[in-house]
Amino acid sequence: MDLGLKDRVYIVTGATRGLGFASARELAADGAKVIVTGRDEARAAEAAAYLGPNAVGVAADNSDPRSAAALVATAKERFGRLDGILISVGGPAPGSAASNTDEQWAAAFESVFLGAVRLARAAAAELGEGGVIGFVLSGSVHEPIPGLTISNGLRPGLAGFAKSLSVELGPRGIRVVGLLPARIDTDRVRELDALSGDAAAARTANESGIPLRRYGTPEEFGRTAAFLLSPAASYLTGIMLPVDGGSRHGF
Repeated sequence: MDLGLKDRVYIVTGATRGLGFASARELAADGAKVIVTGRDEARAAEAAAYLGPNAVGVAADNSDPRSAAALVATAKERFGRLDGILISVGGPAPGSAASNTDEQWAAAFESVFLGAVRLARAAAAELGEGGVIGFVLSGSVHEPIPGLTISNGLRPGLAGFAKSLSVELGPRGIRVVGLLPARIDTDRVRELDALSGDAAAARTANESGIPLRRYGTPEEFGRTAAFLLSPAASYLTGIMLPVDGGSRHGF
C-alpha cells in the first residue's frame, strides 16, 4: 500500500528517541520530510542525521510557549509547507497521589498538557485540508496505571481536548487522532520496570497480562503512527487507537 507520504511535511516532537523517533523514522522511510525535535540540540541533530537529508533537527521544549510557533515557522522555511504534526513528549514523573509534589504536577502540566495544546493550536492555524494532528498519549486514557498518577490525571484530559479539536477542525478537512501505547519496549518502559527492583520479573509479569504475550517494538508503534498520519487514513478522525497487543480488554 502506498500511504501517500512522499514529500509531505511533518513535525514530530520528542523525536530523539523512543516512540517519537520510531514514528519519525517510519515517516521518513516512506518519503515524508520531518522536523524532529528534542530538548537537547546535539541529540536532535543526531536523530535528523540518522533519518537522512529530508530531516531537520531542532532543539525545542514543549513546555516553552515560544516553541509551537517556532516549529511551524521552521517547517515552512525549510520545506515550504506543513501537512501534520505528531505531538510526543516524555512521560511525567512516576509516583502516587500522596508522593507526587506540586512541582512535579506543574512541570508535567506545562510539558505534557499545555505544551501539547499550544502545539496543536499552532499547527491547526497553518494546516489546510488533508492536514492531521496526532497525539501520543497512553493506555492510561482508559485505565489508570499503578504508579503513574500524574499521567493518569493528565492523559485522559488531553484525549478529551483532542476529541473536541477533531470536531472543531473536521469541517476544514483536518483530522485529529490519538495513539495509546502500552508496553512498548522503549527506554521509558524499561525504566518503569526497573522501579520494581527486579526489571526482568516485572517484564515477565507484565507480558503475562498481554494477549500477545510480549512487549511491542518501537517499529510496530512507528508504523501505526505513520499510517494514521498518512492520507491512507483519510477517513479516521477523533479516534484513540490502542497500540498495546490487546492489553485493553474493553471494546
